[in-house]
Amino acid sequence: MRLVHGVGQLRQVLAGEGHVALVPTMGNLHAGHIALVERARTAGQPVVASIFVNPLQFGPGEDFQRYPRTLAEDCAQLEAAGCDLVFAPDATEVYPEAQTFQVQPPLAGELCGAYRPGHFAGVCTVVLKLFEMVRPRYAVFGKKDYQQLFLLKAMARQFNIDIELLECETRRAEDGLALSSRNGYLSCADRAEAPRLYAELNRIATALRSGASNFSEIEAASTDRLTRHGWQVDYLSVRDRHTLLPPVSAETTLVVLAAARLGATRLIDNIEI
Repeated sequence: MRLVHGVGQLRQVLAGEGHVALVPTMGNLHAGHIALVERARTAGQPVVASIFVNPLQFGPGEDFQRYPRTLAEDCAQLEAAGCDLVFAPDATEVYPEAQTFQVQPPLAGELCGAYRPGHFAGVCTVVLKLFEMVRPRYAVFGKKDYQQLFLLKAMARQFNIDIELLECETRRAEDGLALSSRNGYLSCADRAEAPRLYAELNRIATALRSGASNFSEIEAASTDRLTRHGWQVDYLSVRDRHTLLPPVSAETTLVVLAAARLGATRLIDNIEI
């Protein structure tokens, strides 16, 4: 496995490769990331993983400075998983000047966008730049970041990007908690409480599959239960999977999305109906 830091070297190494599979990450890898690499290996060769903590997607007061940088450990995991190349640029390589041109996605003020202004503009902008730097045929993303995946697919369609975006199901711990690099921030007590979020999503899914259709009532009841167990709920929302807008009827194909905080740690999760 090769490790490169510059775009010029990256393009030299990948010259003539027509079926590159890209796995964009911010590092601090876990089993969910490794599953993306494994999926990439079934789609194309060589497999490239990018590791870049993107400052453009962090807002004031968020955890950009303390986000774990674990490049050596990440590279060891990636090599064991069969990754062929790691692209780990620094910020000046990705942003050689102030990034005044940015992708402004739809739904930027919905769901996570309402609580993290500018976040999805930062995500879409850096992914578009990574697409141009790596020039893959395939790119693999996890469904845990459901809204992000939705917006990246829309970006690829609208900009006629000739890259196939592949998705992977959310990887979970045995108790149901969605794997996330930020789970490491949880205290022991909060880690024990954390699976309640997925349990609540499953409770909603069961109700919807049984014919419940008063979405606002369902959302409010779940929010109240989480609040009573010490959660600060940003949102818990039933949405149309095809638009990510509030559904017009229970006949629509649905997804339930949630973001909530335990202590200082913000967790997100979702479940498709």
